[in-house]
This record gives sequence, C-alpha cells and structure tokens, in this order.
Amino acid sequence: MGNIAVLGAGSWGTALAMVLCDNNHDVRLWTHNDEQKKMMQTSGMNEKYLPGISLPSNLNIVSDLEEAMNNAESVILVVPSKAIRETCKKALPYIKKHMVIVHGSKGIEPVSHCRISEMIQEELKGMDYSGIVALSGPSHAEEVSLKHPTTVTAASVSASAAKYTQDLFINEYFRVYTSQDIVGVELGGALKNIIALGAGISDGLGYGDNAKAALITRGLAEISRLATVLGANPLTFIGLSGVGDLIVTCTSVHSRNWRAGNLFGKGQSLSDVLDQMGMAVEGVRTTEAVFQLSHKLNVDMPITRAIYEVIFEQKSPKDVVDHLMTRNRTTEIEDIASILVDRYSD
Repeated sequence: MGNIAVLGAGSWGTALAMVLCDNNHDVRLWTHNDEQKKMMQTSGMNEKYLPGISLPSNLNIVSDLEEAMNNAESVILVVPSKAIRETCKKALPYIKKHMVIVHGSKGIEPVSHCRISEMIQEELKGMDYSGIVALSGPSHAEEVSLKHPTTVTAASVSASAAKYTQDLFINEYFRVYTSQDIVGVELGGALKNIIALGAGISDGLGYGDNAKAALITRGLAEISRLATVLGANPLTFIGLSGVGDLIVTCTSVHSRNWRAGNLFGKGQSLSDVLDQMGMAVEGVRTTEAVFQLSHKLNVDMPITRAIYEVIFEQKSPKDVVDHLMTRNRTTEIEDIASILVDRYSD
C-alpha cells in the first residue's frame, strides 16, 4: 500500500481519492481552500461537489500542499485544466524524479494547444515524460462515489507506469485498462467535451434522438480526424476514452458540458451559463483551443466551428444547426476510411 497525494478536491478528485481509500492506500486529498477542508472534515462529506455522499473514514483532507506531498510515492493531479500549470509550480519543490504523476483532467490549453501531460512536463522541470499517466474514460464522479461499476483507461508512453496506475486503482467496481497511446486518450477525453456541448445545444433546441445520434457519430469522426493528425492511434477512439466517454458525456444529466450546452441551446450567453454552472466547464475552454488548432493544422471540424460560433460569436444555435445541415454534400465511409489510410499508408 502506498502514500498517495490527490491534488484537487472537486468531484472527480474526491471520487478517485475514495477509490484509493477503498484499496487501503494512505491517501491525502488536498484542497487549496482551507474553508472547504474544514467543512469536509466537519461534515464528513464534500457537499459542494458530491452532496450526500459520505467520505471514507481513512481519507485525510488537507489544505497544506507540503503536508499532502510528504512521503508521497505518487501524485494524482485532478484540477481544472486552467489550474494545471499553477498547481504544478506549487508542487514542484516536493516532486521526486521517480514519482508517477497521474492526471484525471481533460482539456486543451488555448494558444499553446498543449495537452495536459505536456503542460505537466513543462512545469515539472526535469520530470521524465514516461512517468506521466492520463486516466480517462466514461466515469461520472457521482457514480464512482456510489461504487457503481466503472471502467477507465490508464495511458502512458511507459507500459510500466500505466500498469502501476492500473494496480493502484483497480478493484471490484473500478476496472482499469492500460494503453500506451497517451496522445489519443488525452485528446479523446478533451474533445468529447466539445461534442457534449453540442449535444446539450441540440437538446436545448428541442431536437430529438436522431439529431443527437448524428451529432455523436459525426463528432467521433471529427475527433478522430484531428487526433490522428496529432499522432494518435485511430483505434483508440473505438475504446473507453473515445466512443465510451463520448456517449456518457453526451447523454447524461451528470455531464457539466451537456448541461452547459443545454443552456446555450435555450439562448443563454457564455457569462450567464458559467454563472449558473458554478464550476469548471472544460468544453468551453477546449472549444476555443481546438477551433484555433484546427485552423492552424487545416483540419476540417465543422461541429467544433459551429459550437465556437454559438459560444464565442453569439450566433443563433438554430441558424448554426441549419448551416451544418446544408453544407456541401460528402460521403461517409470515404471520410472515415481516409483516417485509417492516412495512418497506415506507410
């Protein structure tokens, strides 16, 4: 059993800390907010993010980063993508080269277009990239905290780091697979949030299952198109961190991105949506970054472009959908097959 520091006491960080406690690890869950720490210690719950869920008695909640990192053999980094760099900078004095850094965050950074693991490596100077693992898949924190069956993927360029993470988390309700395609797993986890915004917009407009099924299917093709250009294995997207995560995020009321998209579909502005959500909506930031990146790489991403126009250019959701439906005609199979041809033509 190991000493594990979980950095980030939102819903997902708390749920992962609970899994680790069930596996009898010595877990310290760090929050930057001393008031949140006191409330969690007093109530035995994380009422803001996981209301009504009792925390394990063996979970240590701290607000001092040095205390969280003391003698830790690995770090689980679960903060919003916009806080990755700042948190890494604070943790740098306590990072040891042999540590495995597992992140459960999903997003792409605007301007730099870095994935989460790339941001971590840049900030944890001297950190070996092979020690970074992405944990991703169809996994709502609310259901994990209730010990409902969940499956995810641990991805790293290092097979041993991925296997270490698998051993750390796996139990009778939380199954972990391994992968060495960290590029694909991170991009699948980030880009599905854009499509989930679109699914919420579709539902907010009152459209039905036909529209949402088409959006999810064509969204998966769009994700694969960009990701393979960036070096991902296209087969990753028929797995847990691809189609699995896409389905759960586009169809569940637990999904923040779906809920935010639903509000956009009903005509609300970006500032109003973020105020109502009260927590990070990763798809908004990722939409901006991927819109920029698709232009830079000349990759056609019509759904992403449409969602960008709704969020950042205040275009009418219905007008944007009408434009998507009347674009130039094309074929489906050739579009999908070209991904595999481009990948394996050598």
